[in-house]
Amino acid sequence: MTRWLSTLLACQRRHGAAALAALVAGMALACTGGGEADPYRIGVMESLTGPGESYGTVANQAKQMAADEINASGGVNGRRLELVVEDSQCSALGAVAAYRKLTSADGIRIILGTSCSGAMLGAAPLAEADGVVLFSGLASNPDIANAGDYIFRTQISDVEVGIGTANLLWADGVRRLATITESTDYAEGVRRTTAEQFEQLGGQIVASERFASDITDFRTQLSKIIAAGPEALHVAPQSEFAAGTIFKQARELGYSGPIYAETVSVGTTALEIAGDAATGMKAIVSDLDPSNAKGQEVLANFRERFNYVTLPWHLGSAYDNVYIAAECLKQTEDDQDADGFRDCLYGLTWSGAIGDNYSFDANGEVVGLSRVVVQILPTSDRTEDRKYRVLGPAPGSP
Repeated sequence: MTRWLSTLLACQRRHGAAALAALVAGMALACTGGGEADPYRIGVMESLTGPGESYGTVANQAKQMAADEINASGGVNGRRLELVVEDSQCSALGAVAAYRKLTSADGIRIILGTSCSGAMLGAAPLAEADGVVLFSGLASNPDIANAGDYIFRTQISDVEVGIGTANLLWADGVRRLATITESTDYAEGVRRTTAEQFEQLGGQIVASERFASDITDFRTQLSKIIAAGPEALHVAPQSEFAAGTIFKQARELGYSGPIYAETVSVGTTALEIAGDAATGMKAIVSDLDPSNAKGQEVLANFRERFNYVTLPWHLGSAYDNVYIAAECLKQTEDDQDADGFRDCLYGLTWSGAIGDNYSFDANGEVVGLSRVVVQILPTSDRTEDRKYRVLGPAPGSP
């Protein structure tokens, strides 16, 4: 300390007060790591392992790409955006462990995630009790709408998937339906809402089979379903592996009727496993509008960086979440201000990769986005960027 004081006094005697001030400022910068402001730190919880690994990974990569773009453009209010990533493992237990790590060990108050509905429903009560924002781009179970005041998502609720799927089945002349469902919150939410609407229209569920996430052979369940004589098969998986394998094994067992499914089933991995067995399958999905220039730009940049694309809408939703987070941090100027961040989301209208002018309602549910009906192309017509054709908007509730 004496040596520093001597240096300061000598500087003042030789060069004056201005030089002394400059020297003091330089010392302060050295003590604070060169003067760079601390980054804004927000959490990320995605299923980097488990049944949701394929879309959890693509979501995590899309978020990092968005953060890198933001930082390359000067950051948020001149501060870098840092993503603190934890694996929620597509499970409630995994999500709780990831949440506790982020909040207790890392001091995070704003978390982007999770990929899977079960993980979201597992962590949401903790986030609500702690006043921590939990903002998902992928989780779609209907119960998330009632999870609390700090819970938001850009993913569209499976209520719309179920209603749309049942109405599509009815319009296609299906009256006897069989279902096969993975035993997870997401898949069960899709099955439940579809079955309820289908039965309300007058349809009959003739067989309903479920399977655990560690099952790799579905022929026992499929044989029971085929024996019931359904006019169509509805598939609700959590993982792309399960989706593709079910399509393939159903055809191998001689089922030749129509198949209906949901977003996971149109992923690249699912269709690679299924091959021709998925041709003609219809699904109610969220899809990027080809006329949305931002969405197409994001897809092109992602492919250039990571050399693949799967589930484009999930990719775009995760990407948008980071830019939305950056906008709210600009307003609050504090990554610990979860209340301010929450209020920003409630008041926000956004245009990005997944659509224009969407916002959030009083339950944190996204408003202004919709799903479409797609049909899987023959393998000879599939390309890296397009494996299905859009038939039109999802049929709404009657």
